[in-house]
Amino acid sequence: MSAKQNTTLGIWLMVAVTFIFAVQDGISRYLADEYNVFMIVMIRYWFFALFVVTLASRMAGGVRNAARSGVTKTQIFRAALLALEIYVAIISFVVLGLVEAHAVFATYPLLIAALSGPVLGEKVGWRRWVAIGIGFAGVLVILEPGFGVFRPEALIPLLAAFMFALYGLVTRYVARFDSAAVSFFWTGVIGALVTSAVGIWYWEPMSGPHWIWMGTLCLTSASSHFLLIRAYEVAEASAIQPFAYLQLVFAATIGLTIFGETLRPNVAVGAVIVVCAGLFTLWRARLAETRD
Repeated sequence: MSAKQNTTLGIWLMVAVTFIFAVQDGISRYLADEYNVFMIVMIRYWFFALFVVTLASRMAGGVRNAARSGVTKTQIFRAALLALEIYVAIISFVVLGLVEAHAVFATYPLLIAALSGPVLGEKVGWRRWVAIGIGFAGVLVILEPGFGVFRPEALIPLLAAFMFALYGLVTRYVARFDSAAVSFFWTGVIGALVTSAVGIWYWEPMSGPHWIWMGTLCLTSASSHFLLIRAYEVAEASAIQPFAYLQLVFAATIGLTIFGETLRPNVAVGAVIVVCAGLFTLWRARLAETRD
């Protein structure tokens, strides 16, 4: 298979991943309206952990090899951080809706660029810093802090974006020591332990139809992570990462059509600013990689 074919496949896989992620967010919001977030995330991680353990047991070396990490403590921190980020993200969907929450969450690539210097020691040029500043100006447009409509709840998806950006950077760091299979294993197992420690105290009965939605959420969670790993296997991250912004489009469509949310003009304008700034930082990062 040629490099072009690999990139094309990677792009389509990323598009599929962003669509599945958006569907997950919609189901999570629906279930969170009926049940507590802690139980929902816990059940989701139970299935995820079962999936990664089963996958690891069928690979060469089995579970023991999948669990062998050169940076165990960092893997535990990374996995726990993702589990906590999912809590915060789902809460933001319930409080703000999918449209506004995702408009703010789209800042995470900008946060990755801003934090890559202090966390990973990577060089960030002035052009990318300007783009980061413009991107956060877009967030201010979304939040409208000077027009009397700003709510503290609007900071929840920004916190989720920060946590996810930090998770992404730590994932890049552990990739220097561990394979993707090892990171995948630790993500599922530690996530299940962390969410169980909290969620088990919030268990409540779930009706039959809701269990169907819960099962769908579990299946989409496992499949999306598998497809994401596959996408990064067949194509360079810099080539497919810009397509991750499609999750904003898909999630907003679900919010508008299924949940009856509205798209305020300032949210649309701010989201465009954030996405354009993010795409510019990704482009500059790819240029830097090319020079290296």
